[in-house]
Amino acid sequence: MFLPQLGLKGSSQLDQINDRLQYNPIAYEFYTDANDFTDEGYQRLYDAIQYVKDAGIKNIILHHPMKFQDHHSEVVAPEKQYPDLYRFIEFTTEKLLYLADDLDVQVLVHGGYAGPESRYFVSLYPSVEDARNAVYQRLDRFADAGGEYIMFENSIAPVFAYGDPLQEDEILVHNYRLAFDTSHCFIELHGNNQKLASSLEHLKDRTVHYHLVDSMGKTHDSLTLGTGKIDWANVLPHLNPVATSIYEINLHDQNNCREQIDSHNYLLKLYQKLNNRGELS
Repeated sequence: MFLPQLGLKGSSQLDQINDRLQYNPIAYEFYTDANDFTDEGYQRLYDAIQYVKDAGIKNIILHHPMKFQDHHSEVVAPEKQYPDLYRFIEFTTEKLLYLADDLDVQVLVHGGYAGPESRYFVSLYPSVEDARNAVYQRLDRFADAGGEYIMFENSIAPVFAYGDPLQEDEILVHNYRLAFDTSHCFIELHGNNQKLASSLEHLKDRTVHYHLVDSMGKTHDSLTLGTGKIDWANVLPHLNPVATSIYEINLHDQNNCREQIDSHNYLLKLYQKLNNRGELS
């Protein structure tokens, strides 16, 4: 049975970290950007991880940078046409895995993103299947390098999405450690709660980390839990009870994680209600 535990997300900036630490989270996920991979930024990130560990938090996840210059960090981007973006993804993944090995933390890499740029990168291949296979080949290398320190998150793009059982079977063959973003899958499924529950169950045993996020099921809106259309009562029974989780919610103020806390309180109350009814046994 999955028991909601508090997982929060923030940067390596001390103000954000201290804001999150006051709530005594079980997990902290760092979002990183290109600035974290300068010499100064990398040292700051290293020190920030140590600071969070010293606060007693054992579950620490490093989210691979989402952007490089004007591009999303799309692993599907071909090396020939986009050598700088390709090398940035290689370099930053390697640097994060050094930290993971040294400090015993986790690294999260996106299998893809979404939108016009993602579709354009896919169009550079003979077919969607060829683009997907290129992503798998790259993720296979990262998985070999990272072992138990690396996980891959689902996108809202055909190269690495959850929701289609056949594609999920393809992903499971690779034996990846998976991160599951509920909103991404819900959007990919056009707001179908029954199919979301099926996807969660299908991938449950390989999922090691969740991004618990609500959505209206149309666009990437990253809503506070309980304000979108995801049926959380139907989600809870299908979550892996040994996985970590964070609330990846849009914040009004990056130095105040109130929306993440509100999401946790919503899910905890729902859990208690369902548990009292015997619906989570």
